[in-house]
Amino acid sequence: MQVIRQCSACAKRAAGELVRNQEVSLLQRRGAACIRYLSTSDNRTGAQKPGELTNPTHISMASLSVGHGLWQVEDLSHHSLIRRAASVLTDSSSSFLSQATLALTDALTDYSKAVHSRIIFQKRYLASLGKMSPSEEESLRRAISGWRSEAAERLNECKHYDSTWINAVNLSKMAAEAAYSSGAHQASILVQTNIQVAQSQVEEARKLSSEADKKLAETKVEEIQRMAEYSAFLEGSEEREVHEAYLRED
Repeated sequence: MQVIRQCSACAKRAAGELVRNQEVSLLQRRGAACIRYLSTSDNRTGAQKPGELTNPTHISMASLSVGHGLWQVEDLSHHSLIRRAASVLTDSSSSFLSQATLALTDALTDYSKAVHSRIIFQKRYLASLGKMSPSEEESLRRAISGWRSEAAERLNECKHYDSTWINAVNLSKMAAEAAYSSGAHQASILVQTNIQVAQSQVEEARKLSSEADKKLAETKVEEIQRMAEYSAFLEGSEEREVHEAYLRED
């Protein structure tokens, strides 16, 4: 019985080795067949030349992609290209509008700050009129003059950037219309939204500058009244001094 079991085990190992040998042989035959096919294909088509890499046919084929077993090609129709160009136009105009809006709002903000600073020093000067030393009075006058020059410079910037901003708004409106007519509706809606946001930001900045101008005008009126009162006070003081001197002489 032991001999029979040994013989049975030997038979199984031999059968397993036979199967593996058959599989290896089959793979070798398939590999050889593939090599012969590729060799034959190379002989029929010839080796690819370096110049063929730039062949328009190869470039066109490279733009294709396989999806779900079907050849798919990118849409390069006139309508699609125009729609894409319109989207690029809206992106560029939105960027231009954004930068112009930032420049204008910053200029308006700086102008408002300069005007308010001038008002502060001007009110301080009027409140201390007749109570300051000559050096203190001169220092306040220089500060007022400096902020006046600063406000004038910022106002010139506002005018310059305001012109640029208006051009940016008009360009963005044209880009929105072009995008809508070409079928890029989402791009058109986006740039219209950007225009509304820019207009709101500029309107708020202009409101602040207008309030600063209003306060400055009120301060100028106050300055005229205060200077008139101070001049009258000085004239009265001089008259009293002359009258007192006349009485002393008597």
